[in-house]
Amino acid sequence: MSRPPSRPGAKPGATREQVERRERFERARRDSFRPDADVPTVLYGWHTVTAALQNPARRLRKLLATENAARRLTEEGIKSPLAPEVVRPSAIAERLLPDAVHQGLYLEADPLDAPAVEELPARGIVLVLDQITDPHNVGAIFRSAAAFAVSAIVTTQRHSPEATGALAKAASGALEMVPFVSVQNLSRGLAALKQSGFLVVGLDSSGDTDLGTLPLRAPLALVLGAEGKGLRQLTKETCDHVARIELPGDLKSLNVSNAAAVSLYIVSRGLK
Repeated sequence: MSRPPSRPGAKPGATREQVERRERFERARRDSFRPDADVPTVLYGWHTVTAALQNPARRLRKLLATENAARRLTEEGIKSPLAPEVVRPSAIAERLLPDAVHQGLYLEADPLDAPAVEELPARGIVLVLDQITDPHNVGAIFRSAAAFAVSAIVTTQRHSPEATGALAKAASGALEMVPFVSVQNLSRGLAALKQSGFLVVGLDSSGDTDLGTLPLRAPLALVLGAEGKGLRQLTKETCDHVARIELPGDLKSLNVSNAAAVSLYIVSRGLK
């Protein structure tokens, strides 16, 4: 088997086909940041795609399914407003990164509409992500947000992943349940939430207050920072409180998606 010449970003031992597929994916990703680009949201995987098919707010463009997946859609009574094009698994795999697990379903759709941060209802819990860039972490946060009935997730337009591909797969359908709001400037976004009546609590391992003992009220905005960097200084200064999760073990930090789930459990109990 021929091996491609070394290229930036190529994994050692990658085949030419894998390198070229990754390059096509990266070109499409770069194009998606052009203001005039008409780039669809790409969704793949059973739970991700079937949740989108059953969301009337989704405008669908193209649905590909393997023969087995198409049969399963029929057997489980999952109706699609768009008839699937039955294809071989390789026809889906070639549209995705080499490590993507598509489970026989691939969907292209328009991005979901999202309200402006100023339009969010002043109730319940909102999660705010301060430059969390890993799509798998953000997807896992979406799952926790849907489980705890979070009203919305707010993130920055830059230094955050697109609501497509790996993020949507990790969210396992939760992308259809929780609005994803982006803001140009996070501190101004937090100020808008405070203006709407939200109590803004930052979560950081250096926080001087235990989240479990902090007096809480709704509406509540819980702010999470990126792993390693944590909350940026301006973000901390904008919060009403900066709290930590009190952990009994020797390790005093959690993966950010785990921290999101634990903190949502704590604040949900505190708001009852």
